[in-house]
Amino acid sequence: GKYPGITNWIQNPAGGYPNQNPAGGYPNQNPAGGYPNQNPGRANPGYPNQNPAGGYPNQYPGRANPGYPNQNPGGYPAAGGYPNQNPARGYPPQYPGGGGYPVAGGYPGGYPVRGAGGAGGQGWGQPGGYPGGGGLADDLDSELSGNFQKVVLGLLMLAPVYDAHELRTSMKGAGTEEAALIDILASRTTEEVKIINLVYKKKHDNSLEDDVCGDTSGMFQRVLVSLLTAGRDEGTAVDPALAVQDAKDIFEAGEARWGTDEVKFLTVLCVRNRNHLLKVFEEYKKVSGRDIEDSIKREMSGSLEEVFLAIVKCLKNKPAFFAERLYKSMKGLGTTDSVLIRTMVARAEIDMLDIKVEFFKMYGKTLYSFIKGDTSGDYRKILLELCGEDK
Repeated sequence: GKYPGITNWIQNPAGGYPNQNPAGGYPNQNPAGGYPNQNPGRANPGYPNQNPAGGYPNQYPGRANPGYPNQNPGGYPAAGGYPNQNPARGYPPQYPGGGGYPVAGGYPGGYPVRGAGGAGGQGWGQPGGYPGGGGLADDLDSELSGNFQKVVLGLLMLAPVYDAHELRTSMKGAGTEEAALIDILASRTTEEVKIINLVYKKKHDNSLEDDVCGDTSGMFQRVLVSLLTAGRDEGTAVDPALAVQDAKDIFEAGEARWGTDEVKFLTVLCVRNRNHLLKVFEEYKKVSGRDIEDSIKREMSGSLEEVFLAIVKCLKNKPAFFAERLYKSMKGLGTTDSVLIRTMVARAEIDMLDIKVEFFKMYGKTLYSFIKGDTSGDYRKILLELCGEDK
């Protein structure tokens, strides 16, 4: 295939992103990665098994909580993260007729497509993903077409391979799809971004940073480079005094002056850890009388505004960020299929349940009903399978 030897360094038994550095990521991950009762020898095609220091917090039995980390006892409270999970909701989701999705990947709740092309116990088909993965991926590439093809082939990819593919696709040819760069780089963890960089380099013989720099410019480019160089502190400590100072610095760089010092926003928003930044946002509102998002909208525009807003929204509530992305991709006339497909494929096994909850809270309609009304044919069917119908 086009990824020679990639499994030796990118694919772990979980089939997704490898184990996180104990010092990074989110704390207190369920060792099973959130998918109960894995079939021995069968891969979990989601994100990887986290160790206790590098995973996600407070798992309910049999339920992957894709939320945010426990707050530092002396720091910012948990209100900025996900709402309390309902243990009865379960993960994978339970649908009418009992059970989760039809078992194709060898584990409860496996998606009908994902894992179906696996060989040698690899749950994601050809390890290099498509194109050029060979086997099932090549067959499907030649037999399918349109948006349905994009979803199916995306589901056959390892998580970091899919992200790298989407980033490459967003930059090749005329123009740039800034939304893909923003959605991926603003929402992935430091460790995930590092793996994406490795995959991208292996596949394209060019660094992701070089391609981003060649396709973007100005402060927007600087923010993206800061995100893809994975320099964010992944700890959990909150420094209250520094949080107050950071809030004042951001205020003085924006609302309190003529013009905007975007570098100060970058220095704080792309470097500090999540818990600390939640405290900064709280202090910022005290200093300025506004939410940080409101100030970003007032002080910036275009892609720079979008990337800073995405960073803040992902830090506060990642499922709500993706719920908004999905809503905007389908509202009004026409559908932004690239955003819809990328979000549904990338988040289906991560936090789709929480995205659905946030979508209904924000818009008063279910994500399932939105997709059903905005798509058609096999494309609709596979997206609805990824979403799951609400009881």
